[in-house]
Parts: sequence; C-alpha cells; structure tokens
Amino acid sequence: MMNDIIADALTRIRNAAMRKLEVATLLHSNTVVGVLNVLQQKEYITGFKVIDGENNKKSIQVELKYDDNENSVINEIKRVSKPGRRVYKNASEIKSFKNGYGTIIVSTNKGVIANDEAYAANVGGEVLCTVW
Repeated sequence: MMNDIIADALTRIRNAAMRKLEVATLLHSNTVVGVLNVLQQKEYITGFKVIDGENNKKSIQVELKYDDNENSVINEIKRVSKPGRRVYKNASEIKSFKNGYGTIIVSTNKGVIANDEAYAANVGGEVLCTVW
C-alpha cells in the first residue's frame, strides 16, 4: 500500500530524469496533478497527460524537459512535508527559495500553487516540495 503518493511521484520523476528518459509514468491523484500543473507553469516539465487505465485506475505520463546539453532542467526535487512530519509555513516564510532560482510548491486553501503566487495572495499552507 502506498502511504505517500507525492513522494512516490517525485521519486519517479527524479529517477526518470537521472536515466534521461523522455516520459515518466506516475500514479494519479488530484494533489499530484496540482504539483504537475505548477511544474509545467514554472517550465520544469514539458507537459503531462492523464491516462485512463484498466479497472478505473488512472495514471499520469509526464514529459520531462532537458536543456541543450541533454541535462535535466530539474536539478533537485525534494519532498518537504511528510506524513510523519507535516511542515506548514505562512506567506512571509515562503517568499523566496534559492535566491529566486527555485520554487516551493505549497498546498493552500486556494489549491496547489507556487511560492510566489502564495506570497502575492498572502496565503500559507503545507509545503509539499521544493524544486530547483
């Protein structure tokens, strides 16, 4: 049984990027789709699509993005808030990450959004992961 589907999704993306695969396949969840929307908006991935599988089980195919030297655009993607230790931050605490080069993905009452949007909307929430 999978306890942390977000950590599993991030690990699958990280492993696919290290192997220089074009596509990573993830398990479906609405939170994972929210994280992928932020990653696509911030241009860490090319895109993704939800695929209906057998027995009503959905999966997600993520198209990874690489630079001209065939290096992954994602240098590091790390889970912050875990099932055993939740991490919550208010808007002022999530203003910047890696001097603006990285992104903090936050689950708020306005949905899953990036740190700059959360700061602009003055909302805090659970810090799901960091990417740079």
